[in-house]
Amino acid sequence: MADKNFNADKTFLEKHQDIIVLEDGDAKALVCPSLQGRVFTSTAAGDDGFSFGWINYNLIESGEILKHCNNWGGEDRYWIGPEGGQYSIFFKPGATFGLQDWQTPAPIDTESWALVASSDKEVSLVKHMSLTNASDRQLKVKAERDILLFNREEVGLELGVEMAENVRSVGFKSINRMTNENDFTWTKATGMLSIWILGQLISTDKNTVIIPYKSNAKGPILNDSYFGKIEEDRLKVLEGAILFKGDGKKRGKIGIGPARTKPVIGSYDAENGILTIAKFSFDPAKEDYVNSMWEYQEDPFSGDVVNSYNDGPLPDGSQMGPFYELETSSTAANLAPGEILAHEHATFHFQGDKQVLEGIAKELLGVGFDACF
Repeated sequence: MADKNFNADKTFLEKHQDIIVLEDGDAKALVCPSLQGRVFTSTAAGDDGFSFGWINYNLIESGEILKHCNNWGGEDRYWIGPEGGQYSIFFKPGATFGLQDWQTPAPIDTESWALVASSDKEVSLVKHMSLTNASDRQLKVKAERDILLFNREEVGLELGVEMAENVRSVGFKSINRMTNENDFTWTKATGMLSIWILGQLISTDKNTVIIPYKSNAKGPILNDSYFGKIEEDRLKVLEGAILFKGDGKKRGKIGIGPARTKPVIGSYDAENGILTIAKFSFDPAKEDYVNSMWEYQEDPFSGDVVNSYNDGPLPDGSQMGPFYELETSSTAANLAPGEILAHEHATFHFQGDKQVLEGIAKELLGVGFDACF
């Protein structure tokens, strides 16, 4: 869509899906109950303001349902891990870990979630689902999520930053829960699930993902072998921060394990003057995270907490986007029947005076804009 503003996106989506608008002054967000309660997009400047979420206009407008995965877009959606390995819920028992056998479960792909409640600034949704993993174990899940929109003062309080008058902002949080509805405990023997929040955002040639990490921890700093090693001109590992090019031109993915994780990530789009921050719940005492590598795994619970994906052409030349992703995951859900796991993921966007934005980036991410691609 040439006219990339919030009102244009709202008008488009209302023609095809159920939409709820959360708003407080110029801060607005679009939530879609008919597609898993995802937050499709948000703005900091009212109806005419920039629309931050990546939306797959062609797929939505086509009305098609694709075979393996329907990548509708959206800057916060509830997914469930693991994607790969012997406990994957994306591969059937006996399947090979290849694209031809990969299948996104319908409850997190095409099905609606039930609307529980909504107000001007908050919406709550729920979905009951039954998922069979690659080890042929059926896991019954109650998934819930609350989405809260923040006003300007609340953005500052959530992040602990001073809100300058010459900077516009929008923020929202998804509070995501998973309940074990089986009559047995989820363990390493049965397979354990995770809450996995994916945010798809608009890529540009001058967009840099910034991931702070604990420099004094043991073990590898990052995993960049998901879709092949990342070239040096697309990835910088600085002392305390990783920079990853989010231009939507070359397919690649990186991950950060629990030993290195800090509970904040972000990006800076120099082309549009947008600083994005994602803050999430994280317990450094937890060590088990599901492994989503597409292979039989020696250690299925040595996965990542944070991921970033940069879209690009697939081997057949087709492309889903372009877009880039900021992703976070809960710990593995070692839950007895009726127990609940929660994971919070908050997204914030800032536009305005570059010097002020850089100050926020240095304070929260530890990196100035001069280091970016």
